[in-house]
Formats: sequence, structure tokens, C-alpha cells
Amino acid sequence: QVGQVFLYFQWDSLLLEAGFLAVLVAPLRLLRAGSAAWRSHDGVTFWLVRWLLFRLMFASGVVKLTSRCPTWWGLTALTYHYETQCIPTPGAWFAHQLPVWFQKFSVVATYIIEIAVPVLFFAPVRRLRLFAFYCQVLLQLLIILTGNYNFFNVLTIVLASSLLDEEHVGRWLGRTRKRHSSAWPPSLRSLFSTLLELSTYGLLLYGSIRCFSLEINWEKKLLDSKVAFTYHEFTTWLRTVTLPLVGLGFLSLSWEILVAMYRCACVRGCFWKLWAALQWAVFATATLGMFAVSLVPFTYIDYESNGKLWPGIHQMFNAVERFQVVNSYGLFRRMTGVGGRPEVVLEGSYDRQSWTEIEFMYKPGNVSRAPPVVVPHQPRLDWQMWFAALGPHTSSPWFTSFVHRLLQGQRDVIRLVQVDESLYPFISRPPLFIRAHLYKYWFTGSTEGSPGPVQWWRRQHIQEFFPPVSLGDPALESLLSQHGLKDKPLLSRPADAVLPWLLRSLRQLSRPCSGPVLLWSLYLVATTACVLRALRRRPRGGSPAARHKGPRRGEPADRGGGEKNGQVRRKEEERGEGRARGASNG
Repeated sequence: QVGQVFLYFQWDSLLLEAGFLAVLVAPLRLLRAGSAAWRSHDGVTFWLVRWLLFRLMFASGVVKLTSRCPTWWGLTALTYHYETQCIPTPGAWFAHQLPVWFQKFSVVATYIIEIAVPVLFFAPVRRLRLFAFYCQVLLQLLIILTGNYNFFNVLTIVLASSLLDEEHVGRWLGRTRKRHSSAWPPSLRSLFSTLLELSTYGLLLYGSIRCFSLEINWEKKLLDSKVAFTYHEFTTWLRTVTLPLVGLGFLSLSWEILVAMYRCACVRGCFWKLWAALQWAVFATATLGMFAVSLVPFTYIDYESNGKLWPGIHQMFNAVERFQVVNSYGLFRRMTGVGGRPEVVLEGSYDRQSWTEIEFMYKPGNVSRAPPVVVPHQPRLDWQMWFAALGPHTSSPWFTSFVHRLLQGQRDVIRLVQVDESLYPFISRPPLFIRAHLYKYWFTGSTEGSPGPVQWWRRQHIQEFFPPVSLGDPALESLLSQHGLKDKPLLSRPADAVLPWLLRSLRQLSRPCSGPVLLWSLYLVATTACVLRALRRRPRGGSPAARHKGPRRGEPADRGGGEKNGQVRRKEEERGEGRARGASNG
């Protein structure tokens, strides 16, 4: 709310919702601090993460078609996307050179991964859930390689981890269990799972061919594709499936709640059984509440289905809407910059005759500079410059204030343009005049060459974006007054206020570092701490510590683990060793 347009992206809302779910998913360690034991209700709260991932991906796929964007319907969106996105990567240049038929097939694959595959998040067969997991991870990794979308893709992969299970993660960590050789003939359950899995793959393949008219052109050696349904047919289908998908989610959640209740009943000890039941009741109620409230933004994809929801659910949503604990999603709804990527280029001057371009750290400017890689950082000013180029400067009031601060030579604002102030052309003395021009940018082709430096972009001047202004200019003062951006007296704070002093100290420490370097340093420190903590927990003998086996017997897994339980286990181990020695002697 404080950052306004600079912090009002969909992934900021996603981070808020995922952060709130983390409060429910994170262990509640009231009685035994530091215990990382499995809890009976973990499956219930973790299900909310899967439901969030489903809402994010399904809605992002649906809005591409409900927006009626001609590039998405024509399967040509990716022929524009790589060069028109906010901050491309070097990989985007190479992806842009791929043939058109491959770009169209990539759009088809995007539709399948975002619309069809998310239904498998609630499949009863674990291999189908793992298939859905790897599809989502593949999509996010490809986006990371071709675009700088800050923490969004990493956060989505973290949400996709809700599709994994302990056995599969154990293989990654080298903790595989020894499985007995498969019996023949296979059990009825195994046979049913295999048939369901093969049927699902076959249905996905058949639906893809049918809906997108996939056909191999042997003469041209390419894959033809086109949308084989109309807008009316799609909206009718969407209206048909929206509420059944809500029912599917409710059935999946109900199953998790019943399984968790059974696990609570299996916990040993009267006190621990009551404690597990209390936690189950609290977290199951919270999960049901979150699921109910999330139905309102989820059904925004079809307003007729939204109107059929129980009025009490709308009232619950209205009560918590301002906290943004649940949100509606729909990424990449429309493709912009079809006729070329619009880009605002700032210029400064001392005499209004010779002008010098002001180069930003990340956004395109110099046609010879390679696109940067800034993941997981999001340079908010560079992103807003991209949005400002889509319309007149009056639709972005902050731009007038930005020009005003550059004319004043404010160092904090200059550091948003260039962390290395030596690269800013007016660091010694602020410019007397600033103007802005609108250009169209395109990626160069793979066959284009030049005798000078390698050029990643080519550009064409379109028009003036912001007229030349200087401090005290009546036009500038009028715009500042119109937008309410005139300088105001600073709020007086106590000289010994702790928070301002702390923030100033942190800014001073991080000043030499760019955003990506600072974030990756923090991530590496956190990862190192986690690795050292895990190594400290490993037994010195070298064998990995025994994992908790989950709900097989409903044991509390060292929840209060008193001495008595330890003595019982030691006696059982001694008896087992005695029997083994007796067998050996025999």
C-alpha cells in the first residue's frame, strides 16, 4: 500500500498470500522448542499451498483466452513476448530467433501446462502429481532463462513443492528406501493406478491435438498448429467447469482433513491424542475458512459462477479483502508492444543544444549493451519506465517528480538509475535541462551484422515523450502542482529515533552493492546456515538419522519424548541384538 504502483504487481500479492499461508504451514512449537517432528495436521495446511498454486496457474492460463488478445488466440504471442517484456535476458534474444512454428507450439504447451495440467494437482495417483510438478518447474525455468521476473518464478517453484512427497524428495537427498521386488501379478490398486495414469496422458495428448489442430507438415518439416475452438465455446466450457473445479478442491481438502483426523486418533498417549486433536480442529477450521474465502477471487474468471457462491462467502471475503490474504491472479493477460517495444529515453543538457542520454542500469537503452540478468531482484524504477512508455507521461504522475529530482541532483534518486555513480553522466553537476523521447526497440536478427560493436537492439525514434524542462519552469511547476507532488516540509522526528537510524545504517552498508548481488548474498548466507545446521544434526557415525515414519503408528515422534520412551526403545534394541547373537551362535 505504501509503495503504490511501484509495489503493486501480482507477484507482490502472491508473496503476501504465500507469506500468510506460511504462518499456517510453519511448525507450531509451543511445547517442545526446536522440534521439527511431523504433525498430524500437516497435510491439511500444506494443501492450501497446492490450492494457491492451482489458482495461480489455472487463472493465468484462462485469462490469456478470455482477454481476446489476438496474439494469444493466434498462437503468435511468443514471437513478440521475448523482446517486449519488461527486462529481457540474453536468453530472450536467442529464443526470439527460433522459427515461428516452434513459437506457436510453445504457446500451445503453455496452455496445456497452465490450464490442463493443474487439474492433476489433486490426482489420487502420485506419479500424476509428480508429472504435474515437473511440468510446472519446466515452465518456470524457461521463463527464468528468458525473462527477469524477480522472485516470482522461484516462489512458484516453491509452491509447486506441495506436489512432492517424502519418498520422492528422499531420492534427491540420497535417502532411498529399499523396496521389495514387485510381485506378479500386480495388485488391483497398482493396475488401476497404471491404467488411470496412461489414460490421463492419452487424454492430454488427444485433447491437445484436437483443440489446437496439431499436424506435422512433412513437406516443410514443421509442426502446424492453430486454435480449433471459438471464444464462445471456450467461455461456455469455462462456465461449465468452474464450479466443478471448486467441488474437486473441496473433495480433495475433505480427504486431507479426514486422513489427518485418523492420524490424530492413532497418536499414542491420552494427552498427546488430545493435543493433536486440538491442533487438528484449529488448523482444519482455518484451512476451511481460507478455502472458502479464496473462492471469491478464484471465480472472477467466470462472473456467472461467482454470483452462484453462497452470500456468506462473499461477506467473509469482504471482511478480509483489505489484508490481501487471498487474491485473484492472471499473469500475461495481453501482449503489448506488437508493433515494437516502446521505450522512454531520458536526455540531459547544460545548454539545451547538446544532449546526453541518461543510461539506466537494467532497462534497454544503448543498443550495443547486452540484456542483463537480475533475478531475483526487481528494479522497480526500470519496470515503471516500461509501463510509462505505454501511454502519455500524464498517465504516470511519478515521472514528473522523477524528472524534478534529477534536476535537483538528489543522490538517492540517482542511485536508482545507476548504483555506480561514476556511470551517471551528470554526477558532478545536475543537468540544467531534461527531456524524454519515445523510441521503438526491436531485437536484431541472427543474420544482422555491423562492423562496430555487436548490437542486440535496433531502434527508431517515434516522438517526444516529455518536453525540455528546467528547475522553475512554469510547465514543470504546473505538472507538479496538478499531481500534488510539490515539495512538502519533512515530518519532524526525534533525533534519537531508532528506526530511522537503523534504516540509514542499513542503506549505508548496502550502498556499494547492486540489488542482485545483495539478494544473492543473503540467499547464500541463509543456505549456508541451513547446510551447517543439517550437518550438525547428523550423527557422528556417518549413517543418516532415522526419519520419522509419519502416521503409520501415529507416534508423537519425540513430542515430549520423555526418558521412559527412550528406555523402552533401548530395551527393544537390546532384545533384538540378543536374538541376533543367538541366531548367529546357533
